[in-house]
Amino acid sequence: MCSPSLSDPESVERERVSPESIFMITPSEVIEYLFCPRFIYFMNCLDIPQHEELRYKVLKGREMHKLRAKHNVAYLRKKLGCAGKEIDVYLASPRLHVRGVVDEVLHLADGTAAPLDYKFAECRWVPFKTHKMQSVLYAMLIRECYGKKVEKGYVCYLRGGSKVEEIVYREADFAEAESIISEIVDIIERGYYPGRARSRNRCADCCYRNICV
Repeated sequence: MCSPSLSDPESVERERVSPESIFMITPSEVIEYLFCPRFIYFMNCLDIPQHEELRYKVLKGREMHKLRAKHNVAYLRKKLGCAGKEIDVYLASPRLHVRGVVDEVLHLADGTAAPLDYKFAECRWVPFKTHKMQSVLYAMLIRECYGKKVEKGYVCYLRGGSKVEEIVYREADFAEAESIISEIVDIIERGYYPGRARSRNRCADCCYRNICV
């Protein structure tokens, strides 16, 4: 059973599902897993926080999200063929084991829906892999909770003029996302220590580097 509702995104991200419920992960946790699988172990099995509030990009991103909420641009949605929108929508699916807040759920003129996500970053010709995966996860939640087709999503890059990148989904994208979710759920349920990131370069900027062996 899904639960679409409007809420404060920061408070929802802090919310934890009760032990009696099926636990659910957030798209942010999936991105942390893609950075390094051990993030899931430290955060969910050992309950060691990242203290990400101390990171500049996180703080700046939250600030830009607040500005976006005050100065939403109608022309952007009109350009995308948007017939209606919902802002800061909390969606949860126990079946998928995923919950999260979508910046905007767009209801398009052709009867489909699409997530619109805002990022404090510059637009590139090819979307970041993590941004694409996050968009796919939001699409899966929208598809299940609204019962609508979700064929594409959008990422608005706030740096450099609020440029919008369109992401067209393939079934392979959804299959990959479900596979990653399954791997994360397995780590949490079994409590095992996974392998580290493939690239050692990521260890230099990791908040867990002092306790990771």
